[in-house]
Amino acid sequence: MIEAMTSLAPTNSDSSTDSTAAEKKLAEKIAMGWMHTAKFLTTAPSLDFLPALNLPEFAFVGRSNAGKSTCINTLTQQHRLAFASKKPGRTQSINLFTLGKQGITDAILADLPGYGYAAVPKADKLRWQRVMANYLMTRENLKAIVLMCDPRHGITELDEILLEVIRPRIEEGLKFLVVLTKADKLNKTEAAKALSIMKIQAGGGEVRLFSALKKKGVDEVAHLLWQWAHEDDNAQHDRTISTAPTA
Repeated sequence: MIEAMTSLAPTNSDSSTDSTAAEKKLAEKIAMGWMHTAKFLTTAPSLDFLPALNLPEFAFVGRSNAGKSTCINTLTQQHRLAFASKKPGRTQSINLFTLGKQGITDAILADLPGYGYAAVPKADKLRWQRVMANYLMTRENLKAIVLMCDPRHGITELDEILLEVIRPRIEEGLKFLVVLTKADKLNKTEAAKALSIMKIQAGGGEVRLFSALKKKGVDEVAHLLWQWAHEDDNAQHDRTISTAPTA
């Protein structure tokens, strides 16, 4: 009887696993609460209209119809924070949103226009390609780029051009995340394959499967963005602890 009870008792390993899982769940809950604070700040038809900010900024980019607006709305738990135009490719402004609890803004979310829609006039396409390239290369407070990608189509030629544009900044430390949207349309085998291929194509960037419908990957993406926004704070906290005088 004692042996049976002993075998059922949680081991140190089990307790550690449970504790880690609980901590992860709590961290993701905090991150989702933080994302829910998103509020509209401003819209900019060109870089000249963007305010100079010293807060970490996350740029959401992707082809038209890749699920960018849906991803932003799902992460922020707001139905109409980001708008998807009824005519894809027609939205040609950079929209900024603030993030931060208790009235203290600590990060910025930037929603960039979708690219690649065929119905848009060529002149408009070229103009916005230049605007986006300049933003991605020169925005000083840009902390991370979040690329939306439909895993059924994979990385497109325009996505590859964007990756080439940002590669120098990634090598300098810019964070990069590929969000594989509409993951609910894949079975387990297809999802695993898409994830494996994209991790290679992302060149060291983070990759996450994401489904707004099934809420798959939502907590994970929110937590990753929260970590990136606050990593300087965490580093400062660690330095404070390490330099604190001992008794």
